[in-house]
Amino acid sequence: MTADALRAPSVVGAGDEWSRSYSRRVLITDLLALIWVVFGVQIAWLGIESNLATNTADLRLSYSAISIVVIVVWMSALALYDTRGARVIGVGSTEYRLVADSSVRVFGLLAIAAFLLHVDLARGYVLIAFPIGILVLLLSRWMWRQWLVAQRQQGGFSATVLLVGSPASVLHIGRELARSPEAGYRVVGAVVSTNQRGPLSGSTIRSHGGFNDVGSALRETGADTVVITSSDDLPPERVRELSWSLEPGRQHLVVAPSLTDIGGPRIHTRPVQGLPLIHVETPTYSGRKLYTKRAFDLVGAALLVIVLSPLLLVLTALVKTTTPGPVFFRQERVGLNGGTFRMIKFRSMVVDAEDRLQELSALDRAEGNDVLFKMRNDPRVTRVGGFMRRYSLDEVPQLFNVLAGSMSLVGPRPPLAREVLRYDTHVHRRFLVKPGMTGLWQVSGRSDLSWEDSVRLDLYYVENWSILGDLVVLWRTLKAISASRGAY
Repeated sequence: MTADALRAPSVVGAGDEWSRSYSRRVLITDLLALIWVVFGVQIAWLGIESNLATNTADLRLSYSAISIVVIVVWMSALALYDTRGARVIGVGSTEYRLVADSSVRVFGLLAIAAFLLHVDLARGYVLIAFPIGILVLLLSRWMWRQWLVAQRQQGGFSATVLLVGSPASVLHIGRELARSPEAGYRVVGAVVSTNQRGPLSGSTIRSHGGFNDVGSALRETGADTVVITSSDDLPPERVRELSWSLEPGRQHLVVAPSLTDIGGPRIHTRPVQGLPLIHVETPTYSGRKLYTKRAFDLVGAALLVIVLSPLLLVLTALVKTTTPGPVFFRQERVGLNGGTFRMIKFRSMVVDAEDRLQELSALDRAEGNDVLFKMRNDPRVTRVGGFMRRYSLDEVPQLFNVLAGSMSLVGPRPPLAREVLRYDTHVHRRFLVKPGMTGLWQVSGRSDLSWEDSVRLDLYYVENWSILGDLVVLWRTLKAISASRGAY
């Protein structure tokens, strides 16, 4: 037996060890959080020596005993719903949803038990402990996620992946996984249909041979996860044999379908006669979801206008007193279903900025991407305009576009008509929803994004938008603006 073969099990075992280690740490903080909340509410609301009287047998129970039972049941529910599982941690909203769902069910179970046993529970004890407990758990999980993401960006606390498929599909999946290191998949090698050995063209991914070399490639790389990137060259029998060859509980098999940029809630797996059929729901752009989004926009924009009204007055005064010309800049943009509207912003450039655009374009100093004209040091931008652009303050007046119904708080970037003329056919899907003041493009790089990435993010939003997703984007927008990266 070779040295690599002796070393592989310990490396592979480490692939699951990180998840067990992380799960133990989160379990401890969950327990401490619940002890602090439940007993804290008990002491603050009822006092330490409080008793509980039932209505039937006049049995007196200590609230401390009830608190212990609540904590045990709550921790059991978090474990039962697999809220600390390796499949849900680190990315997406599933972890948070499972924490909230399991906690609500504990609340319901406690209410049913109290009713059936005729236990007279103090309402304040229950109504305060559970909401605060859920919030503290979510905050704790969020803090752990920030730590985990930092570790994964350095290559730790991740599954080590061996890609299996055609060279093109391996490169594609490899790029997508490298784009999101926080997801916890670190590519360490590949085997391809062409039996190639060595680095794949234009990539740092190293191929370790063909499909018959999967076993030796696993030992060489120490990978604990096999990802099948394409099944064209792998018949079902080969995939099944490959899954049988993996070490149970230590090595895992993942099949990457050809579908991309599909949100999790739209995907449902249904096994039929051993076939894992993937159902993908088509996106909807009408009905209750649309009315809910409009109500969300109206309430959110109105509140922001009220809160930011002092800032609006200050910026208005700055623009008016520092440069000649109007305070606001109105420009025709393309919106819902290809219709046009007048978008309003604080003027951040000189008055003749549009007249000088062709001159600057001819200098071929545009930065960002091929379709959108963006210059890192645009000479047309005023001093106050540069400051506003850095923190996206020039876009605050778009709240009035949102109130008028031509824009949304979150959505694709509102393009110019001249940009639309250069769109490929599929890019026009971005007009199925209203353009937004912010969006995935805003929180993922802003003007530093390539045109392909901008389109991909906008179309992903169009296909998978939700109110919860909008809330996440708004939160990430605050972080992106404070960092002031990619804005010019």
